[in-house]
Amino acid sequence: MKKNLTINLMRTVALVVLLMGVVGSLSLVLYNGRNHKSILLIALFVAWVLSPFIGLLIADKDSKGWTDIARKTLYIIMLVLSMVSLLSYSGVLSPAGTKTAFVFLITPLISWVVISILVLIARSQSK
Repeated sequence: MKKNLTINLMRTVALVVLLMGVVGSLSLVLYNGRNHKSILLIALFVAWVLSPFIGLLIADKDSKGWTDIARKTLYIIMLVLSMVSLLSYSGVLSPAGTKTAFVFLITPLISWVVISILVLIARSQSK
């Protein structure tokens, strides 16, 4: 009973932080693209920046059959990627002279690599 409570609490916290990551990332991408004239380019950046969060939600739905350790790892990844994404998009983690667009391109790519590795490991352990 306590194990399920812990996992459910971790899931709830991770989903709340993930939602904050979505809202913050969306706000930062729109703020940084506010002077750009191409609506299509801004829409593509929005889709790309939000895609890891959507991937994490899909992984959460898929995680019902995963081991407890794999699910806990997923929730930790959800927390870490949400916070790192916000720090990255805010410019805190960017070296001086880095173009803003680069950060919005590379952060989701790195997130997808981490998510993919996690899902592959979790699925192989759960079978």
